[in-house]
Amino acid sequence: MRRVPERDLTASGSGRISEGKGRHSFRTERWKDRITYFGKKYKVKKIYRILIFVLVVGFFCGLVVSQSCGQKMQQYQGQFFDCFDTVTTITGYARSQKDFSEKMELLQNKLMYYHQLYDIYHTYDGINNLKSINDAAGKKPLKVDTEIIKLLKLGREMYDKTEGKLQITYGSVLSLWHEYREKGMEQPQKAELPPKKELDRRAGHTDMEKLILDEEASTVYLADKNMSLDVGSIGKGYAVQRLAEYAREIGMEHALISVGGNVCAVGAKPEGEPWTVGVENPDYDSSQPYVCAVELADQSIVTSGDYQRYYEVDGVRYCHIIDPETNMPPEYFTSVSVITKDSGMADALSTSLFNMDYDTGLSLVESITDVEAMWIGKDGKIRCSSGFKYNETK
Repeated sequence: MRRVPERDLTASGSGRISEGKGRHSFRTERWKDRITYFGKKYKVKKIYRILIFVLVVGFFCGLVVSQSCGQKMQQYQGQFFDCFDTVTTITGYARSQKDFSEKMELLQNKLMYYHQLYDIYHTYDGINNLKSINDAAGKKPLKVDTEIIKLLKLGREMYDKTEGKLQITYGSVLSLWHEYREKGMEQPQKAELPPKKELDRRAGHTDMEKLILDEEASTVYLADKNMSLDVGSIGKGYAVQRLAEYAREIGMEHALISVGGNVCAVGAKPEGEPWTVGVENPDYDSSQPYVCAVELADQSIVTSGDYQRYYEVDGVRYCHIIDPETNMPPEYFTSVSVITKDSGMADALSTSLFNMDYDTGLSLVESITDVEAMWIGKDGKIRCSSGFKYNETK
């Protein structure tokens, strides 16, 4: 395949819903600065903490001329840092800086809406969100926004499709891993694993059948007081998909949205060319920052990996993705990337495939229409589904 020297964005391992609140801010910036900004040495949380107070709006260098409708369109790129504990980057076309900035503000507000709905750590005035549902477990059904019902229905669907490898009712186990990981990152010399006995005990409170959805009443009820929801495996992807649909509603027909590496293409570029997205190399010691580049038009790519969010115990790396079958991080791959038309589906599948051996995962991918995947093994070997097309990078 031909070498692609420039990338519109980067797909990397995904993060989880925020544990902190940030103020509204966004900026546009020059293309070359963004490539440096997303250099492989940087971590998302570090960037978030440093730049959350930044408010810069700048003109994107260069003009990109669109012949459609006989009008010139300029390409802009904006970023904000207060949603889903990660950096959001949007590249799009508009008639003016003012037009693009107005759309960026609308998109930021929309994504913040989903961020607050799917937050499992904080509640917000006037909103019953996932934390509200978890707090009401075993007590009473809670009336919620229909966007929560839709997300949980997707989670249940993917639970069945992946035979339990994606489990949104797995919060009690994930919260224990999160607690030990945070402590281990703060004090590496004292890092330890969660006790197996406690992991097994909590795994007994993850029954999907005890997630009760009433669509007519728009309520959610957790029938086990010790269970909790965690949608880190699908929440961000679902939100990105809805954001892409909203972008079209407000007149953005050509855009590329990245929320912490969950990348979604709204159409192609005005000239009809696809967007180019680099897939990050999980080996940070390599001189090659990207393993390949893919081309997207009305598609999404999501990558799950073990190289961004992890901690070490006795020299062994333990990532944030946990296999519901073992209650431990899987050891099959360093990253899995999924391309499909729906970002929520891509997010769910990338996590699920990370929890499966290659043959099982490949069989699942090949059974679903318009889904392709790429696996990178612990040895660096790349394997792909039959229709996964990529361009090698140097």
